[in-house]
Amino acid sequence: MVTIETIETPSLGDRTYLVHDGATAAVVDPQRDIDRVLTLLDERGLRVSHVVETHVHNDYVTGGAELARVTGARYVLSADEELHVEATGVRDGDVLTVGSFELRVMHTPGHTPTHLSYVVTADGRDVAVCTGGSLLYGSVGRTDLISRARAEELTRAQHRSARRLTSELADDVRVLPTHGFGSFCSSTSSETPTNGTIGSEREGNVACRITDEDEFVATLLAGLDAYPRYYVHMSPRNRLGPGPIDLSPATHADPQELRARIAANEWVVDLRTRTAYAAEHVRGTVNVELADSFITYLGWLVPWGSPITLVGDTPEEVADAQRDLARIGIDRPAAQATGGVAAFGGELPRGRYRVADFEQLAEARAAGKVHVLDVRRDDERRTGAVAGSQHVPLHDLERRIAEVPADREVWVHCASGYRSAIAASLLTRTGRLPVLVDDDADRIAQLGLDAAVNPPAADPASRDDEV
Repeated sequence: MVTIETIETPSLGDRTYLVHDGATAAVVDPQRDIDRVLTLLDERGLRVSHVVETHVHNDYVTGGAELARVTGARYVLSADEELHVEATGVRDGDVLTVGSFELRVMHTPGHTPTHLSYVVTADGRDVAVCTGGSLLYGSVGRTDLISRARAEELTRAQHRSARRLTSELADDVRVLPTHGFGSFCSSTSSETPTNGTIGSEREGNVACRITDEDEFVATLLAGLDAYPRYYVHMSPRNRLGPGPIDLSPATHADPQELRARIAANEWVVDLRTRTAYAAEHVRGTVNVELADSFITYLGWLVPWGSPITLVGDTPEEVADAQRDLARIGIDRPAAQATGGVAAFGGELPRGRYRVADFEQLAEARAAGKVHVLDVRRDDERRTGAVAGSQHVPLHDLERRIAEVPADREVWVHCASGYRSAIAASLLTRTGRLPVLVDDDADRIAQLGLDAAVNPPAADPASRDDEV
């Protein structure tokens, strides 16, 4: 009997899988913080024989090489990958024996050229397939992360790979993707449940619903928008075989050190909720609320390699944020401070700004001219926007902040309030006067604030594969 256990990483929208027979296990696509895997292995009394990667990852630093080293397992990737770490190379049709079950290798290019899927076979029967960034729930992995020039070629390959999986495997085979739970490695959003089978994907997956390859290519490429800047640093690091991480607490920063770091224009990141930050914060800090989207947006926005100081209410908050940083290769915070503004703020200057909803925005517009800043992505804005609003995607805001008025209030919104809170802190950091719209963008149409929007093509400078 084969058991499959899932280790979720909601902050990156990814999953790691532990596949075992009660004695021997294979680990598929482990994250950098392998202590979670080691704890589960110890609890289950399992020996790891294989650590396998579906591909060289673009959205996080892998823990695969280090997990294999610590456990003595074989580290398995495509034989066609260019690596600087010892690994067992496999190709289409190869079979790995893991205790009483097997992993059969399928070459499923698209997300990357050498992408592999692993079919879990027990007692002569296929029971599951680990699809990495190939066949996702309702969607497929995006195809423009390797090279914009190869996006069409890889999209065609992705279509064929998804259709191969759904034609060669039986309906009841479980589908176990690594991406697709909020990860920007997914090509499209999907309302499909967070589990599925080959049968359900054959019925509902975009690659199966669109049978014409040319139509699929046009549809998929048209839907691709910007992705986090930090992605460009992940694959090179993963090819080196990243080593262990240090999650011990960073150096404590007193108010004087915080003042110096803020004055140096470093990123001092306040992890508290957006409403708590709006009510009172240390001027010059940046609010990136510790939530599932934390590391995606911090990694996207912070200049790569610059020092990051974490400040929050509790040591546990800061430790969670530090773990997230390590997952994308930011190995150590420059410093940390805890205890809330009253404790880490000391005599530092404070700031605050208003929080509102779309109903209050509608009232303000009715009373007079209001400047509205929309920080959603281009693809989101195409669905409709506040009439007359200015559009600067969050990932472009620092570069284009001079375009935002400095002489009046700026009502800033996104889809939910999370990104607009980051934007508001960036605005107030430069002396502007934000009003944080902490509300659901669905209310824009409900309140009659919307107008049809057809934005121009994305600014090439915002395409993060060129950063």
